[in-house]
Amino acid sequence: MLRRCAPGSPRPQPLVYALPPSASALRQRLRQCAERIPEAEAVLDLLEKCPEHQKKGSFPVIVFEGLDATGKTTVTQAVTDTLNGVLLQSPPACISQWRTVFDDEPTPIKRAFYAAGNYILASEIAKASTQAPVIIDRYWHSTAAYTIATETSGKVQDLPPAQDEVYQWPEDLLKPDLVLLLTVDPEERVRRLQQRGLEKTKEEAELEANILFRQRVEESYRRMVNPACQEVDASPSKEEVLKTVLQLIKKHCAF
Repeated sequence: MLRRCAPGSPRPQPLVYALPPSASALRQRLRQCAERIPEAEAVLDLLEKCPEHQKKGSFPVIVFEGLDATGKTTVTQAVTDTLNGVLLQSPPACISQWRTVFDDEPTPIKRAFYAAGNYILASEIAKASTQAPVIIDRYWHSTAAYTIATETSGKVQDLPPAQDEVYQWPEDLLKPDLVLLLTVDPEERVRRLQQRGLEKTKEEAELEANILFRQRVEESYRRMVNPACQEVDASPSKEEVLKTVLQLIKKHCAF
């Protein structure tokens, strides 16, 4: 039985606390639990091996964001095949087996895990982008959007204002060239989920049960800046969505 971290002391800035703003803040958060959670020590070891201020190669880095069942898996694979690229995802494979451990932790520790995954992923992106276009299934925007929506209660109007620092990309994290946000009609998304018949994550169950939570997640995505998300309607056929996505990539990325 792994020992769990006790929740931290009351925090006057819950969003800032739940979403560490830098790799150094992540290391500090993980060290607080490393002795009690072996997986935190393992994540910390991987994070320590990542060079600071990762730089991407000459090939474009394209991120796909969106709620579950918006077509990310299908589109990312199709784009990867079309561009002869490399497909990566967050959290990266080297730590994804520990998701269930951290999902049961208090929010600050849970989010530290996912944020750390982005920095570890950045190391993979830096290497892969020297050889081929890099396609990513979720990156920092997902970590931030779900954190903001979880830590904020109420309606979209209750989110931090659009210019708040929580929507800013971390200064020490490798940036992609393009972020595409896939969206579908809520009813269509639920229909796709039912067709898949997969076990729901805690967050996906919350998305279904709480319309306000889903709206907060989607609006948080839309408020991200530097880089902002380019929204794509993923309701049409796979062929139409792929065509739209490739046009945006051609427009925003140099080949």
